[in-house]
Amino acid sequence: MKATRSLLAAMVLATVIGTTQANAQCSGNAGSCNTTNTASVTVGALVKLDMSTTTTTLTAPTVADIVAGATIANAGPVFTIKANRAWSLKIKSQNNSNWSYTGTDGGVKPIGDLAWSTAANGTFAALTSSDATVTSSTAASNGATAPIFFQTSWLNDFTSVSNAPGKYDLPIVFTLTAP
Repeated sequence: MKATRSLLAAMVLATVIGTTQANAQCSGNAGSCNTTNTASVTVGALVKLDMSTTTTTLTAPTVADIVAGATIANAGPVFTIKANRAWSLKIKSQNNSNWSYTGTDGGVKPIGDLAWSTAANGTFAALTSSDATVTSSTAASNGATAPIFFQTSWLNDFTSVSNAPGKYDLPIVFTLTAP
């Protein structure tokens, strides 16, 4: 009885192995045989963002700029965007409300004193700590460019803490997504 069970188990195993091997083999009487193998890959949303520079040096205000309460324009980085589907480039301040200040005179400059635009003579929007769309495309791109321009506002007030001597830094986050 035990030998019969072993023989039966061996026959079932041989049948399963034979069936599996038969799926990968072919035979033919005409001297040729064809089988099919399907190669498969899944490509996700791919994006690449190149930035021309990681630092933008803004023009420091002069006495005349403070007297006038001037807004000083500067060119920012230029982005090159590559994506295999629709995409969006966003901008925001990494700081919540003020520039980072280094100095001894208590400088406090709101992030909104820096405005941005995609054109030197375009419409400027104050920088915030929330994402704002710089540009987007409904199609794939093999190298779309997006320049950024900045304007820094200076109050007409020599006693304002936003005009205090020192160094002001503002980390700006650019995010490229292909949703």
